[in-house]
Amino acid sequence: MTELASARPLPRLFSRMAVLTCCAVLVTALSLASVALGSSGMSLKRVLLAIAGSGERSDTIIIWSLRMPRIAMAALSGMALALAGFVLQRATRNVLASPSVLGIVDGAALGVMVFLFVFSNESNALTVSIMWQPWAAVFGALVFAGIVILLAVRTGAPPLRTILYGVALGALAKAGVTLFLVDGPVHRASQAAMWLAGSVYQARWTDVQVLAIGLSLLVPLVFGLARRMDQLQLDESSARATGLPVRATQLLLFAVATTLTAAAVSFAGAIGFVGLVAPHIARLVVGGRAGGQALGAAFIGAAIVIVADLVVRVCFAPLEVPAGAVTAVIGAPYFLFILIRAGRVHA
Repeated sequence: MTELASARPLPRLFSRMAVLTCCAVLVTALSLASVALGSSGMSLKRVLLAIAGSGERSDTIIIWSLRMPRIAMAALSGMALALAGFVLQRATRNVLASPSVLGIVDGAALGVMVFLFVFSNESNALTVSIMWQPWAAVFGALVFAGIVILLAVRTGAPPLRTILYGVALGALAKAGVTLFLVDGPVHRASQAAMWLAGSVYQARWTDVQVLAIGLSLLVPLVFGLARRMDQLQLDESSARATGLPVRATQLLLFAVATTLTAAAVSFAGAIGFVGLVAPHIARLVVGGRAGGQALGAAFIGAAIVIVADLVVRVCFAPLEVPAGAVTAVIGAPYFLFILIRAGRVHA
């Protein structure tokens, strides 16, 4: 009986592994499709030869200089936003929590706008290195996340009211961004408007490298906190009984999610709703504990942004439409659906 009991979880484990493997294959397939499709389409053979460095020179330049940085940035930013949303949903025990809903994305955007406004000269050129922009995003995100946490803790707000605090602060940040856009130079404002909508078309390998380094530090931390996130699914008294410092863990998870969000937003712009949709899909198709769901959310988030960028690149060429427009079209109705369903449950 003991052997049979211990064997029962194995099919579910293999099933989760199969789903995660399919997610990884899907991201790879979408990446190859995104490399092949564009203003000048390529066959799969040409793509593979160019990636291997033995293709035609023009194909190699197009793929390695233009398309690959864009796809890598889409995948990394989608992964970061999805993990941030997953961590926030676990920390708040609220399926509505996400970086865009809690105002963290808007706070990061405001931080970047203040950075561009303060450190731009009359010729619209930056007076400091662009490498400081991610830190401005981190600062703005941390400030707004901190205000949301402070309001929630001081008022003892339930999860739904915490979401409303985030929505209100996000609206305040959007108003600040609008003021900086109106007051800024036309050229700088047009660049900022594209960035704020969420776009990866200007991605460079240096940006990808910086974001990859940041994620190499943050992603292991997320998986290292997986056990604590599982404990947080219990009610507060039960979680404390297991030895979990609930408040300290929640604050740590908020800090990790905020930094993940700021890292993605600083390079890819304010791409919304990825952190809401990806964790929900991962919960449905992967299930299980936090570690597996987090990995599934990372793959799904990467796939969402890659697809969004591919759609705008193929359907709206030669115009550069922000990928964030596609994620908003998908995510906003999904958010309303979850909100209505949650309202019915608590009615």
